[in-house]
Amino acid sequence: MTDKKSLPKRCAAVLTGAALVAAALAGCTKTETAESGQLLESLRDKGTITVGFAGEAPYSFNENSQLTGATVALHREIFGNLGIETVDGVQTDFGALIPGLQANRFDAVSAGMSILPQRCEQAAFSEPEFMYTTALMVKSGNPLNLTDMQSIKDSGAKMTAMTGAIESDYASALGIDAAQVATPQDGMDAVTSGRADVFALTAISLNWLKNHTPGADVEVTPSFVAVIDGKPQVGAGGTVFRTSDPDLLAAYNAELAKITSDKDKYLSIVGEFGFTEAELPDPQYTTAKLCEGEI
Repeated sequence: MTDKKSLPKRCAAVLTGAALVAAALAGCTKTETAESGQLLESLRDKGTITVGFAGEAPYSFNENSQLTGATVALHREIFGNLGIETVDGVQTDFGALIPGLQANRFDAVSAGMSILPQRCEQAAFSEPEFMYTTALMVKSGNPLNLTDMQSIKDSGAKMTAMTGAIESDYASALGIDAAQVATPQDGMDAVTSGRADVFALTAISLNWLKNHTPGADVEVTPSFVAVIDGKPQVGAGGTVFRTSDPDLLAAYNAELAKITSDKDKYLSIVGEFGFTEAELPDPQYTTAKLCEGEI
């Protein structure tokens, strides 16, 4: 983690395995709450914001004991502009991020989380920060010739997906019995060991994982837009806040708009993590429309 301040008040170390799950359930850290609508001022006074992250590279992950990733880079830029200089992180399972936010274990979720109607009922999302597509990680040679979610269903392939991730929802909607894993590395391990034929995740995450795991006997399929009930599933992710913190959300969105409206500025922040103009949010895909399921 970066800038480990007030250690008794937050879990600055990255937690893994059983310790991670136990800490997430026990609430090893609780952020100091402010009166409804006043969190921004409280965070400015402290100079630190604590974000929850799931360790999915290249969005937000731990590397050499430092919190990094494209979402984290955006957060350091935006929160810095808001007078909050330090971004601390608490790692937890993806599926525990929104519950952890609601329990005040952190102030925001830094995970490039998909903006979905059911999630919008539980928390408040920023405007989109990234567009994304899905891809499949398979054994080298793609022995089952898998190309998209429907091909997984048709082939009867053994699939795995991250708990709480959008790919799990795709599988459920198509009637695919997908095994659940906690991290991208777990998904790759399932494929290389033969426990699964395919691991589905965002294309940029799978390509990052393959490129940073030399010698792994896997390949990543070309990316695609999943189709459920005949409707293409537009992928857009954002930062997640509590519904009781509208001041922080509004201020964040104002700064985010300055970045996403400037391609060069956007790429200067997230480009080093493999993000390109293809991931730059399309202005027509607003959070309001995504939350209503209109897109």
